Amino acid sequence: MYLFDDIALFDEGKKRFEDFPLSDARLQLWEQFFTKAESDRFYATLRETTPWQQRLRKMYDKMVPDPRLTAFYGGANGYEWTADLLAIKARVEAACGVTFDRVLLNYYRDGNDSVAWHSDTLPADGQHHPIGSVTFGETRLFKIRHKSIKDLPQLSIPLTHGSFLLMGESMQDHYEHHVPKTAKRVGGRINLTFRISEPAKPVYFATKTLPAG
Repeated sequence: MYLFDDIALFDEGKKRFEDFPLSDARLQLWEQFFTKAESDRFYATLRETTPWQQRLRKMYDKMVPDPRLTAFYGGANGYEWTADLLAIKARVEAACGVTFDRVLLNYYRDGNDSVAWHSDTLPADGQHHPIGSVTFGETRLFKIRHKSIKDLPQLSIPLTHGSFLLMGESMQDHYEHHVPKTAKRVGGRINLTFRISEPAKPVYFATKTLPAG
């Protein structure tokens, strides 16, 4: 099992917090939000037990596979929450004060896997909500650019093993984000993006009783 021993942040044994000074959106980062032991365990368990799929999407009149693997939990059509996902969800919600009802998992297997520039689509109620992003595994750059202010410098944020990034509800209105490919030889990265599908629907809480087995 790859334990990401090259991540020096854990040597200090303390969390780091950054509140990015964006004028029209909230963007906050907690590094070492999960301990290294927790992060190693979650990465290994999620990699081995998640029912990963490679989705197809239409590009230039062709159907092409996504350059990453995905799985969707919660909401109306997702898999049932697991105990580990509920535990991660509870920690995230306690830190940011937001209750999420679904999560999208992305598995970037190596440096060839990526996600293109985009903003997340509107949920069923037609308005954007906060999104909580947790990273386990290899550090990858998370790039952000403003949609309308083209001369505003891009942000390039290394999302590290065990980190938690909170994007406020207006981030998707004003910004796009992107995880680029890298020529470096890197290990896998699992990213969990916690979301809200529709406030009127009942949500899954961390105290939900799971069936035995």
